[in-house]
Amino acid sequence: MTPSEFRRYGHQLIDWIAEYREHVAERPVLAQTPPGAVKARLPASPPVEPEPFDAVLRDLDAVVVPGLTHWAHPAFFGYFPSNGDLSSVLGDLASTGLGVLGLAWQSSPALTEIEEVATDWLRQMLGLSAAWSGVIQDTASASTLVALLCARERTTGFSLARGGLQAEPSPLVVYVSAHSHSSVDKGALLAGFGRDHVRVVPHDARQGMRADALAAAVAADRAASRRPCAVVATVGTTTSTAIDPVDAIAEIAAREGLWLHVDAAMAGSAMILPECRWMWAGIDGAQSLVVNPHKWLGVAFDCSVYFVREPELLIRVMSTNPSYLQTAADGVVRNYRDWGLPLGRRFRALKLWFLIREQGVAGLQARLRRDLAHAQWLAARIAGTPHWRVLNDVTLQTLCVRHEPPGLTGDALDRHTRAWVDRLNVSGAAYLTPAVLDGRTMVRVSVGALQTEQRHVEQLWDDMRIAAEAS
Repeated sequence: MTPSEFRRYGHQLIDWIAEYREHVAERPVLAQTPPGAVKARLPASPPVEPEPFDAVLRDLDAVVVPGLTHWAHPAFFGYFPSNGDLSSVLGDLASTGLGVLGLAWQSSPALTEIEEVATDWLRQMLGLSAAWSGVIQDTASASTLVALLCARERTTGFSLARGGLQAEPSPLVVYVSAHSHSSVDKGALLAGFGRDHVRVVPHDARQGMRADALAAAVAADRAASRRPCAVVATVGTTTSTAIDPVDAIAEIAAREGLWLHVDAAMAGSAMILPECRWMWAGIDGAQSLVVNPHKWLGVAFDCSVYFVREPELLIRVMSTNPSYLQTAADGVVRNYRDWGLPLGRRFRALKLWFLIREQGVAGLQARLRRDLAHAQWLAARIAGTPHWRVLNDVTLQTLCVRHEPPGLTGDALDRHTRAWVDRLNVSGAAYLTPAVLDGRTMVRVSVGALQTEQRHVEQLWDDMRIAAEAS
């Protein structure tokens, strides 16, 4: 494609995206296609001859959009908010269009230095001290894996330079909550700890990790000649946005020499609001932290910021220095290839940089406060309606909800819950995600799509009652 053709089709595509965002509310939220329908519309073999690009653009409407669940829809209340503000979309387009890679500072100096600036802006917005340094990863899954690798190496005196975990005299243990994200368990397994050495710490009635239970588990492992290594605390758990007591956990971690990693992937965005920072009191006692601006804050996916307090340790674990990447600038610049798993990196910082500049801190704060108010409005309506119940503390923008008709309990209540949420989702009027909390089915309502207004929350409440009463 020539630059001239790119200009013509690029303008068409920008118009198409703008049109999509303007009219997404007119579509059913949930994809209406059955399994295999999209594949059936596509040829089994690639085209031998080039196709007109107009045909490719036409298939966006004919093939792609009908097979989408629309996360940008104002009635999307599933999973977590992740729409990508259009200013950030432009940053992503600029990054891809430039086509540069961050193998080293010299391979694209602006890539590195804008990432330094953008992540430090975010640090300041979150109220973190200057002791923290940030780097952009793809997702929180990668960030958690990196944290656990660093914890492993610190505990073993950098065993990677010797025989690795296979040469260690006793097994290392990682402590998590049952409400931790699944990527924490996966990261511990990939880092070589083994499932037998991932300790699930009991939680309290509000689904937060019990600090006393953590201390007891650490003591038991030491008595059994195992080596406590790391604990992962969560601020805003996936299911219910529960909050682990970071300050109490940090005290235990410091006393026991544990690496404390804090997963604030979704809830971390709320820390741009000073009134929310109580949720991670004690954060300076952690060694690492992850916040995903591609959730709730509005950065286009993927953009996960991993903050560390000891970048030198991270670099020692992750560094690679082949001769073809060595430059005269090494030693005085930051080489982000030494801050994570991949060697090459995209110019992800542009979409974060674009968003912060276009919205300003005040604009981002206003939108998050809007979402928090919407969640509180809905929580009040549910709490005041017979046979409806809010199951979690609504400190953020997620509600855990159940409709409990008289006489329905146990498995029958679970079937009723799944039935009414399925009915609502299939209707296309809204999208919610069912989940399990304390062994029983409930429904998560996650507020925060960019276009969601008060009227959409009010309509959702009407639709939820209609769906439940019809079950």
